Amino acid sequence: MLEALRAKGGTARAAEVYAWIRTHGSLSEPDQEDRLANGQPKLENWIGWARFYLNKKGLVASDRRGIWTLTDVGRSHELSPAEAYTLFREVHATFASPSADEEIDTAPAPRDEASVAEAEMSRSLPILPDAPIYWFVGTIWGENGDQFGRFRDEGLWENGYDDQFTDEVRRMRPGERVAVKASFVRKHNLPFATAGQPVSVMRIKATGTILENLGDGKRVRVAWDPPSAPREWYFYTFRTTIVGVSPNDAYGERLIAFTFLGEAQKYAYWLNESYWAGRYQAPDVNALLRTDVNPEAEALDEVAAEAQAPPYTTQDIIADGCFLPEADLDEMLDRLRARKNLVLQGPPGTGKTWLAKRLAAALIGRSPLAAANRLAVLQFHPSLSYEDFVRGWRPNGSGGLKLTDGVFLEAVTAARSEPDTPFVVVIEEINRGNPAQIFGELLTLLEHDKRVPDEAIALAYPRPDERGERVWLPENLYVIGTMNIADRSLALVDLALRRRFSFKTLNPHFNDAWRTWCGHHPALTDTVLDTVAARMERLNGAIAQSLGEQFRIGHSYVTPSRKQVIADGRTWFAAIVDSELKPLLAEYFYDDPQNADALLADLCAGW
Repeated sequence: MLEALRAKGGTARAAEVYAWIRTHGSLSEPDQEDRLANGQPKLENWIGWARFYLNKKGLVASDRRGIWTLTDVGRSHELSPAEAYTLFREVHATFASPSADEEIDTAPAPRDEASVAEAEMSRSLPILPDAPIYWFVGTIWGENGDQFGRFRDEGLWENGYDDQFTDEVRRMRPGERVAVKASFVRKHNLPFATAGQPVSVMRIKATGTILENLGDGKRVRVAWDPPSAPREWYFYTFRTTIVGVSPNDAYGERLIAFTFLGEAQKYAYWLNESYWAGRYQAPDVNALLRTDVNPEAEALDEVAAEAQAPPYTTQDIIADGCFLPEADLDEMLDRLRARKNLVLQGPPGTGKTWLAKRLAAALIGRSPLAAANRLAVLQFHPSLSYEDFVRGWRPNGSGGLKLTDGVFLEAVTAARSEPDTPFVVVIEEINRGNPAQIFGELLTLLEHDKRVPDEAIALAYPRPDERGERVWLPENLYVIGTMNIADRSLALVDLALRRRFSFKTLNPHFNDAWRTWCGHHPALTDTVLDTVAARMERLNGAIAQSLGEQFRIGHSYVTPSRKQVIADGRTWFAAIVDSELKPLLAEYFYDDPQNADALLADLCAGW
């Protein structure tokens, strides 16, 4: 197979490889004509397994789109029969692949355009998690300028940060391909019309092959390809310094083919994808394609891909009115980044939803207002269904039905479309619905270690025009739930949620941070706040003793907004007791009204 690909210049379609080996190989006629039980020629099956083993050793690139390509290592690497057998045994032992003698197990099928769905359905082995990754890297570091000239001269690529991207760099392996990119947005001089909307652009400046990983999280040695003119790729772009792209993903497959195989980008495909079609409101994609673009015209409107808005941090959350220590907030963000899913649980009035939205903003790195387009917020309730949340049939306005994606699947699409940008789904009262019913088959994919294309599964309502459609959750999609632990339905969903979420409990806080916030109102003097804090803590102690800590009353009940006008502190607190705490205590102690009256009397004593 290596000889066949070399004879074809290093790249060939599967059918061309089959034909070359039939003509130039030393196989007997019976071997060439023999077939498996499913009708596939045994020769093609053997070649398919050869490609699998060579791919795992980094000699042949992945077979996406039916194209097989020698890596730079494969171009110069000769295999003797003994070395080939050793290679087979090593890969076989590592991946537990079927024996070459087990002919009934067909080899992973190539990607031919005419039979993509059939190939996916007949693949007996998935592309494994450690299949080659294609790396897209930046070369501009702050004030240091573009480093690519030095990288080319020294035959390397270097991570310019001491505390970022080190894990990604350590994952880079010899034989994997790398591309240098620069990202920005553009409004004019585009090869398609967008009604004046800006489009994200990624300029591919150079490509190469990784020769060695130095293991320091900083540097890899690279054999850079001969210089070529930069090419521009639209829509599916990356802004972070380093991103690994898998050929298992349909979007990634197209980007890889454009970057490393020289294929043209088909703009109509992207403009017809729901995420971008919604942005550019394209009723007729063909009408958006332009032919009057001058590719030589200087692009004067290129700007940074992200507006340089001030970042939003845990310190900003505290400044907005959070009474938790910064270390606690940092820990929540760390758990969210690691597990992808977090539930904030606690008694009513502890600010769970308020904090969930601000944690999402801090994860995204923008203020709550600026992060709104990457944040979806909804509330679970007993009537919410899978069809509402994931996908279902909905009226189309003309007497028929159309298959419509729900909030969660829309968020999945958005996250896949901008893979280096966090997207967050905030689910209020996550225990008031039935997560197993609402998430359906996607509940399994919520787990942090299943956020890869290899874990993709079919939906209950697949799109009829996308045969073999399979969905997976991207790594940049996060879920934050809130849960009122006084809700007695918690036990019904506890086991379904526990394995997939980290849980953090919020408690009532009448601490110094709360006093400082409330003290901005002149009427809320130290004496008033001391009294309110003491009485609320005494009330919560009695509630915890009678009903349990989950029924305590949170600080939100007695935390005024900065804009609220308060003329008298005692009158303000008395109104809260009468209109909010009194009805709540009556509900808590519906079978013991005398206890409720006694607690209310203690709150108001002397006022």
